[in-house]
Amino acid sequence: MRFQFIPSENTADNQDLDRRGRSIPTTAMAVASSLAILLVAGCGKGPSGPMQMPTPTVTVAKPVVKQIVEWDAYTGRLEAVDLVEVRARVGGYLQSVHFDEGQVIEKGDLLFIIDPRPFEAELNAAKAKLQQSESRLKQAEAKLDEAKARSSQSDAQLNLAELRYNRARQLSQRNAGSQEELDEREAELLQAKADIEGVKASVQSAQADIATSQAEIAIARAGMETAELNLQYTEIRSPVSGRISRQAITEGNLIAGGTASSSLLTTITSMHPIYCVFDATEQDVLKYVRLAQSGERESSRVAKNPVFLGLVDEDGFPHRGHMDFVDNRFDVDTASMRARCVFSNDDQLLLPGMFSRIRIPGSASYEAVLIPDSAVGTDQSSQYVYVVVDGKIERRPIETGPIVDGLRVIRKGLTGDETLVIEGLLQSRPDAEVNVVEGTIEAIEDGLPDNYQPVPKEEWISPGPDPLPKSASSTNQINPIRWANQSVMGCLGHVPEERFAFSHMVHLASGSVFTATETSVRVLPPQAAGNQGGTYS
Repeated sequence: MRFQFIPSENTADNQDLDRRGRSIPTTAMAVASSLAILLVAGCGKGPSGPMQMPTPTVTVAKPVVKQIVEWDAYTGRLEAVDLVEVRARVGGYLQSVHFDEGQVIEKGDLLFIIDPRPFEAELNAAKAKLQQSESRLKQAEAKLDEAKARSSQSDAQLNLAELRYNRARQLSQRNAGSQEELDEREAELLQAKADIEGVKASVQSAQADIATSQAEIAIARAGMETAELNLQYTEIRSPVSGRISRQAITEGNLIAGGTASSSLLTTITSMHPIYCVFDATEQDVLKYVRLAQSGERESSRVAKNPVFLGLVDEDGFPHRGHMDFVDNRFDVDTASMRARCVFSNDDQLLLPGMFSRIRIPGSASYEAVLIPDSAVGTDQSSQYVYVVVDGKIERRPIETGPIVDGLRVIRKGLTGDETLVIEGLLQSRPDAEVNVVEGTIEAIEDGLPDNYQPVPKEEWISPGPDPLPKSASSTNQINPIRWANQSVMGCLGHVPEERFAFSHMVHLASGSVFTATETSVRVLPPQAAGNQGGTYS
């Protein structure tokens, strides 16, 4: 059945005009047209049921399999190896300044001069005092010589007095001499003995004067050395090589020196090598400890593992250094451990206080499976990827690692020979058939090596420790075996050192027990012999 609407000839009666002058159908015409369309649609015959969706097309590629090292990322701050606050060691008037602010200086360069005239006067006074003490020593020595001469004279007078007294006594016994003469000779003898005692006191007094003069000379020499040092301290020289800051105090000011609150004159920072410090979390530190215990990666405490550094305006990590220090405890406020690496900085591009990006080895070199992050799907509990097997989608759960060369490391779930869906994840469903288009996965090299070894000793950059002074050398350490030998010689006689090559026990006359080994000696009292005692090592 078909309906046809025929408009009347009088179009002016059946049409209205809109505001622009166009004609519009009336309500009756609109209703009739709608009915006609519905009837035609209802009477027509066509296919029924849901429409068939086309087979989706996805892009696939093989994962990248290559040798890598997981380089852990940290943010560090550069620090100078030597940072010196230049302060005066003596106080006085700042006379002159002898450096250009902000320039590189060398160790030993003259920086400041403090007015030396007061210290020159102190040095002259110390020299005069030394001369005075030396003169007193000579006087004391002359008095000693004089006392010794009088001692010899008194000895001769004593001998003469003894001879005269003995002769007078013999004559008196034979009734050949008077008692008065004997008494005179006896008095002369007593006088000679008294003179001897007086001369001995004079000798001792002269010796005491010599000792006093020698002590005064030592004090005067120490005072002169102090005055010389103070005079040297009026010339303030650079203790290190590096770049100097501005002068904090200008000429003509009176500065304090020689104390902890001495006036700060300027600062100097060394330029090369340079440190970079960073903080590692407890989880990272435990990872490094586990790797060291398993032998996969040497600890940075014992090996100089390589480190790479990049500045904020640099691509990649062009600066190569090595680990230098790892702290011995965690900071209780930040729960992190401070570590430090060192770089040569020959071009002096790295400046103290800069922030930097650093990479340190977080694993040994190994073969890893890499895929783009866009191929990884995430749900509430896990991560997964889609792979195509015989034209159908399969879902594989994975365990991911860090980003290396712009790709994600896959620790578990893939072997590297799968056909991985890299584009079209939203169209992919498990067990669904798909059409595939071959694609490629490209790694973007970040400039970090895929293998590494600890830096050999001949390439170390770390500054070494200062040599030990002679007074602290190992030759001054006590050898317990020799000490034991010398200690028992008085009561046992000589004991050969070879007897103490192993632990030995000697019973002393007092009942105590004396034992000695190569590292310690032990004395046990009688009541505790065999189970306790004091150890001297």
